[in-house]
Amino acid sequence: MYNLSCYNPSSFILAGIPGLEKFHICIGIPFCVIYVLAFVGNGTLLYLIVIEDSLHEPMFFFLFMLATTDLILSTATVPKLLSNLWLGSQEITFTDCLTQVFFLHFSFVVDSAILLAMALDRYVAICFPLRYTTVLAPQVIIKLVVGIVVRSFLVILPDVFLLKRLPFCGKRIIPHTYCEHIGVAQLSSANISINIWYGFSVPVMTVASDVVFIAVSYVFILRAVFHLSSQGARQKALGTCGSHICVILMFYTPAAFSILAHRFGHSVPRNMLILFANLYVAIPPALNPIVYGVKTKKIQDKFILLFTLKKTQ
Repeated sequence: MYNLSCYNPSSFILAGIPGLEKFHICIGIPFCVIYVLAFVGNGTLLYLIVIEDSLHEPMFFFLFMLATTDLILSTATVPKLLSNLWLGSQEITFTDCLTQVFFLHFSFVVDSAILLAMALDRYVAICFPLRYTTVLAPQVIIKLVVGIVVRSFLVILPDVFLLKRLPFCGKRIIPHTYCEHIGVAQLSSANISINIWYGFSVPVMTVASDVVFIAVSYVFILRAVFHLSSQGARQKALGTCGSHICVILMFYTPAAFSILAHRFGHSVPRNMLILFANLYVAIPPALNPIVYGVKTKKIQDKFILLFTLKKTQ
């Protein structure tokens, strides 16, 4: 029975942000505001894309996927963070912990793949404008979406099974606000070298390949843009890429910083790393719809029209 309870622990304790317990209520306020912004912003974006026929294009379909994934990412982490900081609800069941691990990492890999698909969309739109509807036909989009979801699922699902095979007979306190693969694995007294190898190398290499392909696509995009004869055409082409580039920077820059800080920033206080990790999963989902709303004229126009109609009714 003792061994059985080790392999099927009832729950873990999420310690929150150690060292900042006195400020937990204050820290929760901005996270609550950010989550509301993410929920309202992405929800509005999804609503506009669904009801407006003019937004039924490949670029906006990928944006629909990005907004959905952002909602999953923020919902998988922020509500539990707030219940921890405000209500002292630190306990999380083993099943809920594994579920959070899956959706946290799954959302990250899906987001990266969607950004690659959006780079492909911009590449085709700028380099082959006359073949855009042919190259990115509906059946091609469906195959891309299925490929993104299946690849992400197959890459992240082993994380869950790698954790389920570990015994957790001792300490079950996770010094964090959410369950993360390596953080949970480190509580086990067993050998976790395969968790470390797989949990770090495979997802990172998957995302790294996305970054390489995004960079290559933008090399071709920039080369095509600067071969355009008219300056107005060049500005318009670059303008269509502006929102995508902003989202790419918001997604990959904090991720790279977080990985480097955890691996090499041993002098950085643990509570600062935890705080930054929470900002990383909360802020991009809130900012992405704002960036696309400001940078994409079609969305901006539909957004203004939506609220103008509501005021006149």
